[in-house]
Amino acid sequence: MAGKPRTTRRDFLQGRIAGDSCHPSANPTASVKGSEYESAVPDMDQQRGSEGYLLVVSRQAMACKFTVHLNMTAGPLAVEAAMKALDQVESLEEQMSVYRESSEVNEINRRAGGNLETDRCPEVGQEFSAIESRQITREHPRPTASGIPVEPQLFKLLLLAQQIAVETAGAFDITSGPLSRAWGFWRRQGRLPDEKSLAEALRRVGYNHVLLDGDSRTIRFHRPDIEIQLNGIGKGFALDRAAEILLDSGVHDFLLHGGQSSVLARGNNATHAEGGWKVGIRHPLRPKERLGEVLLRDKALGTSGSATQSFYAKGRRWGHILDPRSGMPAEGVFTSTVLAPTAAEADALATAFYVLGPDGTAPICSKRPEITALLVCPGERSGEIRLHPWNLAEEIWQSSLSPASAAPIF
Repeated sequence: MAGKPRTTRRDFLQGRIAGDSCHPSANPTASVKGSEYESAVPDMDQQRGSEGYLLVVSRQAMACKFTVHLNMTAGPLAVEAAMKALDQVESLEEQMSVYRESSEVNEINRRAGGNLETDRCPEVGQEFSAIESRQITREHPRPTASGIPVEPQLFKLLLLAQQIAVETAGAFDITSGPLSRAWGFWRRQGRLPDEKSLAEALRRVGYNHVLLDGDSRTIRFHRPDIEIQLNGIGKGFALDRAAEILLDSGVHDFLLHGGQSSVLARGNNATHAEGGWKVGIRHPLRPKERLGEVLLRDKALGTSGSATQSFYAKGRRWGHILDPRSGMPAEGVFTSTVLAPTAAEADALATAFYVLGPDGTAPICSKRPEITALLVCPGERSGEIRLHPWNLAEEIWQSSLSPASAAPIF
């Protein structure tokens, strides 16, 4: 990005490091910056000695900091691989961001509805001609009767998103962008929508309006005013793709972090005798404290909570995580944390479980033993919390709570 120091592979190999893009750390928690309300933060208290430190490689992307933690003994080739992995994250941002006019996702939104005379701009109510839109976007395949061709990896992500939408009965829905606009969260300017605006936005939401054809690897919309956005799953997907690069490069021990809400761990942290990577879960009412720690082994973790974006109106607080089925902010959960085989799935399910609450989460986790979930909900009295765990094995969880601070304790 212009104006920011960037470390190239050659710079690293020649000993020139720009800013904090790559540095050893005896306490990497201090180098991972983010909102004090974000729930997941790596916890890597180090031992002294040659293996008591970690290499940290980081870069800004997708409106947050992506970080790779490597064992100090990994060597320069591992750091080069980490830089390639972060290059991949930047490329995926170019492909998936709805805030970039030239992205493939925006091209899909302009074309998949089949209305070639007039296509929707990202903002509700703004329109421009197809000719004008082609002047500000890269060349992409024109739509056919069967839909818009989609890049193979992106198509896999869309299939996963639709699968989770079906599994969660619409609690996760990549077509919910109009609701975010109606509530002002699209531009981080929260507001109460009027009844007409909310009804219009809700009319344009529904994963069932998105048709994916696996044979032709195409997408089309049943309505011309449908659009997709991948904010609830894209960051995790970027971690999955970054991990592939590291593994293909022969790096098998690392932790990837995306904005302190998405984490992916592989192999072991050399500074921990028990192996794995420790990740702390913040207390939702006391942000400087932790609920506990998860020992993450070859899994991903995603966490959702509305404290990072909300506003007050009419005597109450309105959070940014919206229920796509009702159009209203989800309530009854402070934070939702999910462990899953992939970071994309962990991110999407964390959002869905936040919307569904304990009653809707339980039946899904009962059918999916590979999915771990921890919902933190309000307790019976003000200032108390109640923990709802599913498939959370004792050997991977260490609570930081005293018996008086939550019920039940597990």
